Formats: sequence, structure tokens, C-alpha cells
Amino acid sequence: MYWDVKTVKPLPDFCIYVEIEDGRKGVFDLKPYLDHGVFRELRNVHYFNQVGILFGAVTWPNEQDIAPETLLSEMVPMGAIAAH
Repeated sequence: MYWDVKTVKPLPDFCIYVEIEDGRKGVFDLKPYLDHGVFRELRNVHYFNQVGILFGAVTWPNEQDIAPETLLSEMVPMGAIAAH
């Protein structure tokens, strides 16, 4: 689908760089999620850095995932970051 994630890279401070199939790019901050349920495991930086893509969603080995819809609604577009 056009909103599937095609690239994801871990960044410092529990953020990820994301590129979507439709060309949008941005940074998604996972810090607000780190105290909730299965996302607590992501506080381990080594584990956090194992981020990948499965079926168009951002995932980690133990089945944590961020749906593309959530990424699109909460990520900061690259243009907005460059303007700061």
C-alpha cells in the first residue's frame, strides 16, 4: 500500500527515521510509548536498534510494532525538522 513503511532507521534518543512508500519522510519519537506494556522492552537501546519492517509496519523481534497510520499521524516531517 502507498502508506507502507519502506525504510526505517534507529536514531538517538529513542526516535526512528521513517520513509513511507508514498514519499513522505520523517522522524517518529517513541519516548511517549516506552512506559506502556510491551513497549517497555524498547528502553534497552541494543534491542531498540533492532527495528525493522514487516508487512509495511515498523516492528521489533518480540512483536512490538507501530502501525503505519500511527507513524503518519505522529511523525515530524523532514521539512519541519530542517526548518528548526
